[in-house]
Order: sequence, then C-alpha cells, then structure tokens
Amino acid sequence: MKKTMLSATAFAAAGALALAGCSSAGDDEPTSTATSTSDESTPQDITLWLAGTDTPDALIDYLKTEYADVNGGSLTVEQIGWGDLISSLTTALPDSANTPDVAEVGNTQAATFTTVGAFMDLTDYYDELGGDSLLPGFVEAGSIGDQVYALPYYFGSRAVFYRKDIYAAAGVEVPSTLAEYTEVNAAMKDQGVGGAYLAGRDWRSGISWIFANGGDIATYDGSSWTGSLSSPESIEGMEQWQTLFQTGNVAQPTDDDTTTYSAINDEFLPGTPASSTLAPSWATWTLGDYDEETEGYVWNPETFGVYALPGVDGGTAPVFAGGSNIGVSAATQNVEGSMDLMRIIFSDEYQTMLAENGMGPANLDFADIYAENSYFEGVNAVALEAASNAKLTPAAAGWASIEEAGIMEDYFQAVAEGGDVAALAAEADAKINELING
Repeated sequence: MKKTMLSATAFAAAGALALAGCSSAGDDEPTSTATSTSDESTPQDITLWLAGTDTPDALIDYLKTEYADVNGGSLTVEQIGWGDLISSLTTALPDSANTPDVAEVGNTQAATFTTVGAFMDLTDYYDELGGDSLLPGFVEAGSIGDQVYALPYYFGSRAVFYRKDIYAAAGVEVPSTLAEYTEVNAAMKDQGVGGAYLAGRDWRSGISWIFANGGDIATYDGSSWTGSLSSPESIEGMEQWQTLFQTGNVAQPTDDDTTTYSAINDEFLPGTPASSTLAPSWATWTLGDYDEETEGYVWNPETFGVYALPGVDGGTAPVFAGGSNIGVSAATQNVEGSMDLMRIIFSDEYQTMLAENGMGPANLDFADIYAENSYFEGVNAVALEAASNAKLTPAAAGWASIEEAGIMEDYFQAVAEGGDVAALAAEADAKINELING
C-alpha cells in the first residue's frame, strides 16, 4: 500500500483537466459524454492504469483472464509509478484517443479528479458494485452530492503502533479513551522511559483529535465549502492534541510524517524513546527489530503491538484513511468494456483476492477475510476497525491547492509550538476559504 499526497503537480492536474473541457465545480455536476462504440456483444480492448506496484501480479493476471472470458476483448494493465501518476493522468484522461479506460488514483487525489469531471458517473451502477457495503469515506471522496464517480479500490488506515516492553516498564496499560492516551504517554515521559511520537506537522495523524471531538476541516452547505477548524468541536480537539504534544510527546513541532514510520525502533531517537506512534497500517514494513542479514525490519509481536486510537468516550476514534479509489474515464469510448472490468473488480472473487493478499477490500462484507490474513499479528484486524470509522479530506475542487500551500502543516506546527488554538484556527480557516472552492 502507499500513502499518497497531493502536490503542486496535483493542483496543475485539476486546472489542466478543467481547461481540457471537463466540468468544473462551478458548473453543473460532471457527467460523462462518452458513448460506446459497440453493443454489448462486441469485444472491447481496454486499458487499466494501476497506481504503483501495490496490486500483486496474481491479481493482475486474474483481471486479464477474467476480462477476456467475460468480454472477449483484451485487458492491458499499465502500472504507473506513484510519482508519475498525476502528471500522466493529467495528460491522458481528457484525451479520448489515449485515455486509460479505468484508472486508480490515491484517495486524496480522488476528490480533485472527481470535481473536474475526469470520471464517468457511476451512480446508476453503485448498488450493483457493492452499494452501502463499500467503505463510506472512500465513496464520499469520489462523490459530488449524491452522484458517485470513483469507488474505493483498497484501504489501509492509521493505528497506534506501540512498544509492549516500554509500556510494561512504565506500568501502564493500553488506553481506552483519548484522554487516557494523553495520560499514559505523559506518565511514561515523566518517568523518562517513553512517550508518544506525533510529529508536529503530521496533520494526517493529528486530525484524528478533531474528528473524534466532532469537528472537521471544512463543511459543505450544498453549494460551497467553508473551513471549520475554528468550530467549537474542532478547537476542543486541537486543544487536546496540544496538551498531548506538550505533556506526553517526544517529537518536535517541525517534524513531519516522514519520520513516523520508524519512530518506535530502538535506534530512532536518542534520549527518551518513542513508546508509540500513529501510522498507516503498512508502516509495519519499517517498524520492528532490525535484521542485519536482510537489512530490513522484522515485526516482533513479543516487543511490538498495535491498537486502534481510542475515541473521546471509548470505542475507536475516526482516523485519516490511506488507500485508493478507482473510476472509469469520462473520455472512454469503451463504456461497456470498462463496466465489465468494474464488475470483475467488485466481484466476490476479486474482493476475496484483495483481502487474502493483505489489501483492505473495498467491500466490507469481505473484511473478516482481510482481518484473518494478517502477516503481522493483529495489525489487519486493528486496521479494519479503524478503517470502518475513517475519514478523508474534503471533496472540494480547491483541496489540492490547500495541500500545496501547506496550510494544515503550518497550523499544526503553530499549535504544537504552544500558540493560541482559537486564533490560529481562525487564521487557518481564512486561508482555507480563499482556496477551497477552486
């Protein structure tokens, strides 16, 4: 799995797609003008773009074989590197002669491509492809109002990775509420044996405190988005996060999320070690005991554990989700073939294959299979628990430019440095409002 971030290139993608003739958020909702060049009985050769190499070869082979059996045409699968994905899609999607018929995008990229009309309207196919069994946060990221354009492909989610040995040495237990998470880490830091590692600029982890208190980044009134970091709920969440940062955290305000993946390894921090970190489920590949022979990290369930970040009153706090969405190009000339492929991807067989290969399935009806096939003891089960309550960034046309401007990173850093939360939130909302509606 891969965590994706929007960048300046992503912002350029939105503009390029809009200029190429796709609808914008200010116009009517995007609709596909694509028409099939053949009837249902005519085989169609189509192309699928997958992001990176996350999808195992066995699953790609299955898609090719099954598509040939169902449609009679051939399926070409191209794996586009995550670093090249946005620029490649920007060039290809609007071009009916060269567009991939079906394309995977990162979950934070889904809203950008959706709002500029890059994907075909899938609303009429929603129930057939899984309906309300699909991950709701990912569906929301690929939707505008009640219209659905990009559906979930796979998921991973953030969880608390912790050191069992440090917790035991400090005499603390796994917390059951968000307040207890602060108390537990403050106790370990006071003893000098450990503390949470939450990077000051890692808003994708810190946003859970806002979500857990009922706040959000922005709200939609049916016609436009408005920043909501200064709502009472959002401020309460950030004040709790600030207390944790000041009393139980061992990271620095200027640290970012690139350091969270190895935070609880022995050699990461001098002085007071990190006893826990909030990271995506795939962080297990870089967390653990270092193996000199393989020059990699080995997850050791005797030393390392994982649990879902607890909510304000118990249960599970909402977290920022990782993973991707998939949609049909609005410029495709092969609608029937594209929908044949989408039906295969969302079939029971393929959802089972995703789950068995450690990729969180889009359809939660197959979640038990995913949870029971964890390579790392218990990690998938916790990731599933967290993902069922996960949230994504606002599905707004201007979200890419907000990420490019670093507004969220700057806001969280300023709060970590001890600034007045209400004043900083108001400043951040003002900056968000200048950009969010495109």
